[in-house]
Amino acid sequence: MARYIGKRLLMLIPVLLGISFVVLILIDITPGDPARMMLGMTATEQQVAELRQSLGLNDSIFIRFGRFIWNVVRGDFGTSFMTKRPVFDEMIQRFPYTLKLVTISLALSIILGIPLGVFAATHQYSWKDNAAIFISLICVSMPSFWFALLLIKWFGVNLRWLPIAGIESWKGWVLPCLSMALGLTAIIARQTRSNLLEVIRQDYIVTARSKGLRNGTVIYRHALKNAIIPIIMIIGGIFGSSLGGALISEVIFSIPGLGQYTLTGLNNRDYPVIQGSVLILSAMFAIVILLVDIIFAFVDPRIRSQYSKKSKKSKKKAGTQIEKESQEIAAV
Repeated sequence: MARYIGKRLLMLIPVLLGISFVVLILIDITPGDPARMMLGMTATEQQVAELRQSLGLNDSIFIRFGRFIWNVVRGDFGTSFMTKRPVFDEMIQRFPYTLKLVTISLALSIILGIPLGVFAATHQYSWKDNAAIFISLICVSMPSFWFALLLIKWFGVNLRWLPIAGIESWKGWVLPCLSMALGLTAIIARQTRSNLLEVIRQDYIVTARSKGLRNGTVIYRHALKNAIIPIIMIIGGIFGSSLGGALISEVIFSIPGLGQYTLTGLNNRDYPVIQGSVLILSAMFAIVILLVDIIFAFVDPRIRSQYSKKSKKSKKKAGTQIEKESQEIAAV
């Protein structure tokens, strides 16, 4: 397992390097001059050229890429063109808001999605199952920004129960978390239903029913325990992708998170902000997927047995090699 984790961590290096280079190419070909945006439209061409030279924007893309990577290795993500503050310090201040938003939304989706999927699977082909599938389909199809605007109109404008922007109190987190959790709940519910229907057709579930066990015991104690294993992978992927997908909720509800920070950098052509934010979000996504793979290996006994077999084979091979060398030495 340690060797597997080490290989996965080493694989992150070329992946992050490739992402950083692609991002640099995209922002380089995107229309807009950061120097012009910093100085304003009244600045002369000479002033813009001097600023571009001081910022290093006239260098080739490979020189800028190498400079960025070298600075990142040293822990320096650059200085924002607009705020004149270190990008890393600003990301550290904003990332907890994004993490809190994604964590609460994912927790809500798990609490609602898994019971909904179990309910649909245990009432297969009934009107209850069809209603659950219909609700899930609507939730998946509904754009999150549109649902967020509906929540603002219903609970913020009409009823005035919750604030429509800001996170000064716990009430400010309710609407953005609900707007994000809607689509995630539908995904988890549909996957839970599909996995549970597959598991309850297995022979050991039929045997448990034939022994006279109650239906609730069979479902929640035996079937759901095995059906939940593939959902762990889905939840991990959802969590990683939601780190970047929180941008919509952050913008609509005025949450000063990392997504809004990245969007502001894009609008202002703030290259250090864009490169640093994308690199951090990509690294977090890759680390989350790695942690999910590790948890999956511990949860699923089949994967554990594969790792144990590999370790036994490697030990046996090493022992055979040592014995062979000993025999050669003795022969000499």
